[in-house]
Amino acid sequence: MSVNKIVPTSPRARLRDRGEVIGAGGLWLAKWSLCLAAIALGAVVVGWILEKLWVVVLPVLLAIVVSTVLWPPTRALTKRGVPPAGAASITLFVALALFGGVIALIVPSVVDQAPELANKATEGIQQVQDWLKGPPINLQDDQIDTAIHALTSKLQESGTAIASGVFSGVTTAGSMIVTLGLVLVLAFFFIKDGPRFVPWMHEVGGGRAGRHLEAVLTRMWETLGGFIRTQALVSLIDAVFIGAGLLILGVPLAPVLAIITFIGGFVPIVGAFVAGALAVLVALVANGLTTALIVLAIIIAVQQIEGNVLQPVLQSKSMNLHAVVVLLAVTAGSSLYGIVGAFLAVPVAAVAAVVIRYLGEQIDHRLEQDAVLDAAESGHTGMAAEGGPADGPATNSRGPAADR
Repeated sequence: MSVNKIVPTSPRARLRDRGEVIGAGGLWLAKWSLCLAAIALGAVVVGWILEKLWVVVLPVLLAIVVSTVLWPPTRALTKRGVPPAGAASITLFVALALFGGVIALIVPSVVDQAPELANKATEGIQQVQDWLKGPPINLQDDQIDTAIHALTSKLQESGTAIASGVFSGVTTAGSMIVTLGLVLVLAFFFIKDGPRFVPWMHEVGGGRAGRHLEAVLTRMWETLGGFIRTQALVSLIDAVFIGAGLLILGVPLAPVLAIITFIGGFVPIVGAFVAGALAVLVALVANGLTTALIVLAIIIAVQQIEGNVLQPVLQSKSMNLHAVVVLLAVTAGSSLYGIVGAFLAVPVAAVAAVVIRYLGEQIDHRLEQDAVLDAAESGHTGMAAEGGPADGPATNSRGPAADR
């Protein structure tokens, strides 16, 4: 009579008591707490370094953003036989010509209509004061003067903060012109020698690290380029429809407001709000309350269609960030680096998301490999317990099965 013996498949021959389980959990929590603390400390150090080197980092970041826009036409020219230096020069020259043309278009319009807007603004303020003095509010002149003084002081403080945010890191470099020139030079070399950078980084990293580095950098570039081009298309659609509405309603400075709407589209959430509020304010001052309400309705309708229909469809392939992440990124960027930080917040968040997703893919791949190895080892152990044939030691990277 034979007795079947149960061969334990687990290395644990006894049940652990409660203290051991709690101790293991505490050890796991302590390890992860140390890891998170180290990551937080590293983030603080990186932030401190960026703050000290912001004069250098800012032109590099802006040049990368510009390069993602200029790279497609440069690549098209090089495919047609144009040398890389010539293709980069042509693309950069055309981009500068277009930018200069836009500036030359809007400046005379602003200069011509500024006095008229100032006069209408004065009339509008007087009408508001008369309305506040009447029922049902019945404010006194001193109360109105106090409120106007407080509002003026607040606007002056905000203007100083905005100017500081825009020109932070620029004045220390010498001037905004120097920084702009550096951005253009860097962008020229990025679009001229861009295809050489990733293979060079692969060679520097070498082996496995170089392969991962090349994959991550390629995904970063594709994501950043797709985001910038998609955002430009969405902003252009907003500017066209809102600008058309302003022209139909006869609102002054409609082309200028359309261009501001286009630029504001690159600063998510905050940019659209500021551009829309400015358009409504100009319509209110120049055309009255009814026109301002119509402009407000047009802006809300266009932004709702863009935000709920157009933008999700266009950005589904280029970026996948939740609205909360976008809002927090814009808030953090604007609080740390002003307007420039708000402009760069979403691209940086998109690039960080690429890195996190790649790490997740590598972890999943490693877990799948471990699961396959565990299944193979379990099958071999089961055959040995049943007295089945053995084809030899099933060795692998984790050691022979008999060692378990």
